[in-house]
Amino acid sequence: MIKHIVMWQLKDAAHGNDSQTNARLIQEKLEALRGRIKGMCAIEVGLDFSRSESSGDVVLYSEFVDRQSLDAYQLHPLHQALKPFIGEASRERRVVDYEI
Repeated sequence: MIKHIVMWQLKDAAHGNDSQTNARLIQEKLEALRGRIKGMCAIEVGLDFSRSESSGDVVLYSEFVDRQSLDAYQLHPLHQALKPFIGEASRERRVVDYEI
């Protein structure tokens, strides 16, 4: 089992939206992948409410059957379609992938 966790800090504004609107849009877009990508076992997207200096704005928690499934997800057209929107809205991205 592979766990794939990503955290983003968002720009104050992008795509004509404020960061909170973009956070909700990112959440919706990522959660729409549920059940649509082979090898993805789980996906959860959370929005930070603490708004502290050290917190991220959006976190993605996902699980994959194996490393090959994670690699396939990274290249999947549905995932690739989200990257420009998220990339433009983000000012920082952190990722951790690990196997259990």
